[in-house]
Amino acid sequence: MDLHSTFPAISDLQARARRRIPHFVWEYLDSATGEEKTKARNREALDQVLLRTSVLHGEFTPDLTTTLLGRDYPLPFGIAPVGMSGLIWPGAEKLLAQLGAAEGIPYCLSTVASQTPEAVGPHIGNQGWFQLYPPRDPDIRADILARAKNAGFHTLILTVDVPVASRRERQTRSGLTNPPRLTPRLMMQVMRCPEWALGTLRLGMPRLRLMESYQKTEGNLSSTQHIGYLLRTSPDWEYLDVLRKEWDGNLVIKGLLDAGDACHMRDLGADAIWVSNHAGRQFDGSPATITALPAIRAALGPEMPVIFDSGVAGGLDILRALALGANFVMLGRAFHYGLGAFGARGAAHAVDILRQDMIANMGQIGTRQLSDLPNRAFQK
Repeated sequence: MDLHSTFPAISDLQARARRRIPHFVWEYLDSATGEEKTKARNREALDQVLLRTSVLHGEFTPDLTTTLLGRDYPLPFGIAPVGMSGLIWPGAEKLLAQLGAAEGIPYCLSTVASQTPEAVGPHIGNQGWFQLYPPRDPDIRADILARAKNAGFHTLILTVDVPVASRRERQTRSGLTNPPRLTPRLMMQVMRCPEWALGTLRLGMPRLRLMESYQKTEGNLSSTQHIGYLLRTSPDWEYLDVLRKEWDGNLVIKGLLDAGDACHMRDLGADAIWVSNHAGRQFDGSPATITALPAIRAALGPEMPVIFDSGVAGGLDILRALALGANFVMLGRAFHYGLGAFGARGAAHAVDILRQDMIANMGQIGTRQLSDLPNRAFQK
């Protein structure tokens, strides 16, 4: 089956994935927090970014290559970290790591993934990034950093926009707990999704294996919390300073919406700033990420690498972010929609959808290179 003729957009993969994974898993993947206004705001603000077209450029093939943090990439996007990725599709972390290695794009493993760095490391090629939720205990922090480094992850992402657990009411209503417990209600949903069920039966229910390896005490956690919350802290500026001294690779700070914070982090030694509102999953009163991007780019100047996420639904959205100052774009849900729709083949198809969408839209705009995009952007 030619997937481009039947599933030409990320939204097509999204619709099929919704039918093929249990409802409680779908609610975990697709939901935000509160009334999901920030999630909607991300979409609305992206739609406000328009790109001027230019004509009579003759035939050309757009160049999608870019450089980030001293590495060359064939595409200006990568695979963002998603917690409990293995819940969404059995074996997701290894499948997406293999995809990143095959496509030559970054794959980011979350601290709260269902697999450890050691299990995923053999699959990442040289594309491994590791996302850190900051441990409170300095010995645990040092051990996690050493494990990630030894497993082949060369870039560290410190996520700073999760100081406390968000409520994620829609996720709670679904009946999902951490760790997942298959109640009769959830088991009925699983029975309607045989491929997900068989894969999960083969691999086992996903667990936070990295965090569980440090578990010493039991605590009372809400349905949206997990063992990671017993171990991690809300970092401050001193924490960032210490982490910079402990990690000798590239350090990316994720979850920025304020230009002043971004400049301070640059001054403390961050190698890149990741502009994000966690796709609306943490705070429902946040501005859209694309709205915050231009001011952060202006404050940092042209040399500091800026990464962007939140609300990206296709290649045109990637171009919009690049046009307003991002150097690179990360997506999480899109690749998991692909996994849910067709397994590994669907995730690879998601990459090709984004690639082909960028090529088509750059042809319409008349831009041969990504560096031409900032000259074409305006917001209505």
